[in-house]
Amino acid sequence: MPVHRPGTARPRHLHLAGLLLTTLALLAPYSAAAAATPPRGSAHMGMGVVQHDGRHGTPADTRATQTEGVDVSSHQGNVAWSTLWNSGVRWAYAKATEGTYYTNPYFAQQYNGSYNVGMIRGAYHFATPDTTSGATQADYFVDHGGGWSRDGKTLPGALDIEWNPYGAACYGKTQAAMVTWIRDFLNRYKARTGRDAVIYTATSWWTQCTGNHAGFATTTPLWIARYASTVGTLPAGWQYYTMWQYTSSGPTVGDHNRFNGALDRVQALANG
Repeated sequence: MPVHRPGTARPRHLHLAGLLLTTLALLAPYSAAAAATPPRGSAHMGMGVVQHDGRHGTPADTRATQTEGVDVSSHQGNVAWSTLWNSGVRWAYAKATEGTYYTNPYFAQQYNGSYNVGMIRGAYHFATPDTTSGATQADYFVDHGGGWSRDGKTLPGALDIEWNPYGAACYGKTQAAMVTWIRDFLNRYKARTGRDAVIYTATSWWTQCTGNHAGFATTTPLWIARYASTVGTLPAGWQYYTMWQYTSSGPTVGDHNRFNGALDRVQALANG
């Protein structure tokens, strides 16, 4: 490349190249930030847990009977349900909705496919408390696959409330406002279906964003996310968990779970 000598006119192509390099340098931080934020609708159970608590857990042996389950979203696409059934999986949750702007395009295959191989299945909603109210999102969820029927094989809907993958961890809400949002969702879901929804969360997020609120424990089943050998400390109020998501890197489908009881207890939750 020709050397530019002081006191002479800078060649036009060098001037333009310098401007281009300067522009790219200024845009780089913004491009990196944009690339780090996933597109709306791509969130799924455990997305924040992976970032905060690791990717994998192996439950310690326990004398208590537990029942294996999975949860899926559009990330898994069409799921090989017969393979999962043959591996011992007996229950499943499929993501139905997110906010009021997204429905899982694979929901029918996942929700009906798990049912058709004999599993007890349910639907979950990924909450975005910064976009619309809890009641509005509960309506959207019920209207797009999150309902419940007393057929013995349908679990109550689950509210996935965890770290915000699109921005501030607590969605810009105070702890009191977050508790109100969750209460509004749960109340509307029960009014629409007659069932108490399940809460899926992680203890550290719950403590940070709700102030470790204990007021839902008496009526709402807890689905705890912790990728370790034990569930650890539960959120305030809950004396036991109903379900435990223990890994995001299980066989066939990433997220694997244990139901805290034998299959007849899964059936009991389905039956209400």
